[in-house]
Amino acid sequence: MRRVVVVTTGGTIASRWQGTGYAADAAGRDVLATAVVPEGVETRIVDLFTVNSPRLTTAHQLVLLRSVHEVLEDPAVDGVVVTHGTDTLEETAFLLDLHHRDRRPVVFTGAQRPLEAVDGDASSNLYDALLTAANVKGLGTLAVFAGRVHAARGTVKTQTVAADAFADPSHAPVGKVGFGRVEVLRRPDRPEPLTLPPVDGHVPRVDMVMHHTDADPLLFDAAVQAGAQGIVLVATGAGNATPEFTEAVRRAVSRGVLIALTTRVPAGPVTPIYTGGGAVDLIAAGAVPTGTLRAGQARIAVLSALMSSPHPAERTATLRRIADPDTVAVPV
Repeated sequence: MRRVVVVTTGGTIASRWQGTGYAADAAGRDVLATAVVPEGVETRIVDLFTVNSPRLTTAHQLVLLRSVHEVLEDPAVDGVVVTHGTDTLEETAFLLDLHHRDRRPVVFTGAQRPLEAVDGDASSNLYDALLTAANVKGLGTLAVFAGRVHAARGTVKTQTVAADAFADPSHAPVGKVGFGRVEVLRRPDRPEPLTLPPVDGHVPRVDMVMHHTDADPLLFDAAVQAGAQGIVLVATGAGNATPEFTEAVRRAVSRGVLIALTTRVPAGPVTPIYTGGGAVDLIAAGAVPTGTLRAGQARIAVLSALMSSPHPAERTATLRRIADPDTVAVPV
């Protein structure tokens, strides 16, 4: 028998009608009861919490991170499935992937339709996730949805309500599930995993600010004043903003704030091409380009880098290592 532990956190897959809308309230046994467990797989449930994923906090995510590590301390466990709301699944999965060095998989899944929906997708997603967790090795943290196996890194929610909700706009899926088997198509590139954050460690504030036509650094500066230790600048194009943002980045970096540079464009890397407030200038001012990581995952990269060390230079170096192996290196 292959032993898979199912860790439940709520989300649509655990949601029932509350009179005005849906909210997570189902226990793990009710969620798992919707699915057929693959032959040869034995399950155990860990009910961690039951919340809609927009309400998740970093504290929730760190509890999940440590809980999964505790589950994997048992050598009899072959894999872990995490049921999670789809709204912030991409962030939580990436956080776990950054700290995951075990060859056994951690597989995230969820649903786009509530628990008791006649046309629900919980059953198929759970079956595929259990099958994947029982059969693959060395792929890190994964997201299994609608018959596709995605690497945690780079995978984002691309559909608000459609069943095939996740994709990496810059890369192909890692694999696919069908006819009772998992086919691995590629192995994802992953940086050296980070150590677990201290249990009693400070959780730093990390904000996101988007550039747009007529944008100025008002909100960026407000985040610094509010005590943000990290900021993700969601730029346009290949990572471009304005000279005013360049100066704001320079001021923030001089105060020890860790700045990540991503883009609001769905696919492709942040690339230093343009000056005049473009990525060339923003990177020179101290922003760290995040390759193909988009806003939510760039924020997780900053958060993990901040928790990895109390020293600004080490934090910046860590962010560079986890952001994108293809990013042009800039001296710390």
